[in-house]
Amino acid sequence: MDTYTVDIVYQAISALFQGTNPKEQEKANKWLQEFQKSIYSWTIADELLHQKRDLHANYFAAQTIRNKIQNSFSELPPHTHESLRDSLITHLAQIDEHTDNVIVTQLSLAVADLALLMATWQEPISDLIKALAPHPAAIWPLLEVLKVLPEEIDSRYLRLGANRREQVHKQLDASAECVLELLCMCSQRKDLDQQRIWIATLSTYSAWLAIQAFPLSHICDNALSQLAFRLLSQPAETSSKLHDNATECVCALLSCMGSRSGQLEVDPQVTRIFEAVCQLETAYHLSVAHEDTDKTINYCRIFTTLCDAFSVSIYESQYAMKGLDLVLLCVGHFDYEVAEVTFYLWYKLSEDLFQRYDEKLTARFRPHIERLISALYRHAQMESDHDGLIEENNNFYDFRRKVSDLLKDVAFIVGSGACFKQMFIILQDPTTTWESTEAALFVMQNVAKNILPEENDVIPKVVEAILNMTDQTHIAVRYTSIMLIGELCDWIEDHSDLLEAVLNFLLYALQQKNGLAPAAAIALTSICSACRQKMICHISGLVQIAHSLDSFQINNDVAIGLLKGISLILTKLPREQLQPALREIVGFQLQPLAQLLESGHCDPAKNERSDPVYWIDRACAIIRHTNPDVPNNVEHPTVAILNDAWPLISRVLERYQSESRIMERTCRLIRYGIRMVRKQAVMLVEPLIKQIVVLYAVQHHSCFLYVGSILVDEFAKSDECIAGLLEMLQAFIEPTFALLQLENGLRNNPDTVDDFFRLASRYLDCCPLQLLQSSLITPIFQCALIACSLDHREANSSVMKFFINLLTWGGRSTNQRYSECRPLVIELATQHGGALVMNLIQASVFQLHSYMLADVAEVLNELKHVVPQAQMQLFLVHALDSLPKKNSGGYVTATQQQLDEFSNTVLRADTIKAVAQALKTFTRLYR
Repeated sequence: MDTYTVDIVYQAISALFQGTNPKEQEKANKWLQEFQKSIYSWTIADELLHQKRDLHANYFAAQTIRNKIQNSFSELPPHTHESLRDSLITHLAQIDEHTDNVIVTQLSLAVADLALLMATWQEPISDLIKALAPHPAAIWPLLEVLKVLPEEIDSRYLRLGANRREQVHKQLDASAECVLELLCMCSQRKDLDQQRIWIATLSTYSAWLAIQAFPLSHICDNALSQLAFRLLSQPAETSSKLHDNATECVCALLSCMGSRSGQLEVDPQVTRIFEAVCQLETAYHLSVAHEDTDKTINYCRIFTTLCDAFSVSIYESQYAMKGLDLVLLCVGHFDYEVAEVTFYLWYKLSEDLFQRYDEKLTARFRPHIERLISALYRHAQMESDHDGLIEENNNFYDFRRKVSDLLKDVAFIVGSGACFKQMFIILQDPTTTWESTEAALFVMQNVAKNILPEENDVIPKVVEAILNMTDQTHIAVRYTSIMLIGELCDWIEDHSDLLEAVLNFLLYALQQKNGLAPAAAIALTSICSACRQKMICHISGLVQIAHSLDSFQINNDVAIGLLKGISLILTKLPREQLQPALREIVGFQLQPLAQLLESGHCDPAKNERSDPVYWIDRACAIIRHTNPDVPNNVEHPTVAILNDAWPLISRVLERYQSESRIMERTCRLIRYGIRMVRKQAVMLVEPLIKQIVVLYAVQHHSCFLYVGSILVDEFAKSDECIAGLLEMLQAFIEPTFALLQLENGLRNNPDTVDDFFRLASRYLDCCPLQLLQSSLITPIFQCALIACSLDHREANSSVMKFFINLLTWGGRSTNQRYSECRPLVIELATQHGGALVMNLIQASVFQLHSYMLADVAEVLNELKHVVPQAQMQLFLVHALDSLPKKNSGGYVTATQQQLDEFSNTVLRADTIKAVAQALKTFTRLYR
């Protein structure tokens, strides 16, 4: 206790917030962080709040108390809970108009979290109202506590569990009428700052609406709902902050009703609210007239929430279609930020209509989507005085990207062809400005992919006009036209008479230095992909393009895309043409790489020509996408190229071994090379294994493990290779385990976990018996047991797949390989099954995200098929008994009935899905 006293803590706080020496401030910050973790911080923080020496100390103390309740509540013995509660309520009661809002918020959160965690506090709402409501100054913290209490119910830090959450919801439901009465009374008090009390009561009301604590009959006509609509109906007189709170309130109100009501017409109260929202149209127009965009966006949110709160079926009523008309009114606003607020509604609507697949229902929305597309066309227009292209990563560029996604989503409702024609009509108008032309082409670009290839009415005219564009045409129009040509690749494949002209057009654009080259490269990539067979006759020109890539004004990502397109054409070449063309194109990438090595350049600049990755990624794209159909008994045309390239690749591995980025890309190149020629890469296996094993022991790059898994996949089915591959695994195990056994080794090296267990799974896929008979399987299994708790998506998935693949060999099958492996798997499962179930249950409850539980369920399901049911039941009972029966707050986490129900469900389940659902439901009891 000598280390931590009130005075020493004050000194540290002063050094942190008022000191001028950065080193001393950093030292004080670390000391205070350690103090907050200590058991003594409870009493000292409480004393700091009582003393109220200065703002910084008060804030630090309030934050400390809140953090301790949230993260370390189990440190307190149950008999101290009541004194903590009383002390916090005393602190709240002493708040006055001079208390900083941040301190009020922290103390309010502390009280709210305590109310949620403390099972013996039976009526927290009633107690707080009785203690604080009589004091005018205490109304503010009381309202803040009432606001944050429902918001904290689902806090992932508190981990209340489903049972406690249900209790809390019942408590709040029982107190709802009392709270509503208090809020209505506070909103009408004249002795308090009117604007402040309205903001506080509306935000608290919104929080309670969000958890649906009030009956529907209580929320439509009460004073707070009426206040919110009254404030919104007078935009000129309502301050921005109050307007925001009224908006949140109405949106919460609509969401609350939407979750309870399927049809507007069913409940007259819901209809009244709908009418009240519709009456806000006048206020919307007033906000537009006053150019108050923030308030305009608020009305747009309300109209959008109205439509979002109810299902598509309600729109079958013409009356209710008014909601969509209001949303479209907002979409038509001159500021695209207003329209953007509505986008999620259109996404949801299009998904709903697509799933329903009801032509009659879809037809009802066609006029709305036509209006939407017309508005998006207007919003997508550039400024008329804009000279160049749109700069990437500015707000308008991001908006157009979202418009692009939305157009692709909703186009099916009106039909891509109809949308294309609608834009073509705009293009035909001789008075159309360049920015209108560009926007129309932009819309066309986003729907072109879904137009039928046999369309011969509009597209030929559009393509002809694009191909005949002059250099005087605005650069943005030319850029979008080129992108449109790329999107029409499937149509061009069906109209090959235009292919020559299109290629000449794109090649001309590719050679420009005005910003058109990237669009031309992207379009050419699409053409190559769609017209592979018909592009064979142009291969010499494409090889020349590959040779001249660095003369074009394109970045390396675009260049790689273009190489991918060219490689797809190479795949279609006859064998005698493929090898020389491929050797030439790969050589364009490997020669500069060899020059880099010879130059001794050791400090590569990322994404520059001096960066080995620049050339390796290009070679990767070529190898990956050149995939000729070669029979197994015929030598692959690229084997010689790969063998010739190996010395260079080996030198890269040696030279840049400490650079993880270069190693990852080089291993990717090796992976695609081996995948291309498969078993014909056998000449490389021995030297490759020798080199990656040595490098891995020194550098621990997990990509070497991944290369190892590729080798296992390709060569472990050949008996003569198995011994060498098992030696490789043995060599990998020691440095891997040494790395993972360091402090936080699993958490700090998820890629190693991922790649190691993927490697182990490949052995189980390809040579299970040899691995199961070896001494390696037990330490690998034990390592996997520890890695169960790693909450990294890919790494955990690989661990679970390892268990699944292993246990699969213990299943019942007449296959000879199964009969040989089964006894070995059964022995493992019998010996370690209890630990496996224990770790899986513990990880599922305390560490893993819910989306990761499906893999855990599959492991449990496979284990059921390996061990007898009675043994599986014992494993489950033992694992469930190890879980805490009560939380630190004293409430029951899971009843014995719930534990038994989960165990029985897992044992009886016929499908993985049933086990996964049971596991997700069960873990909610602890979250």
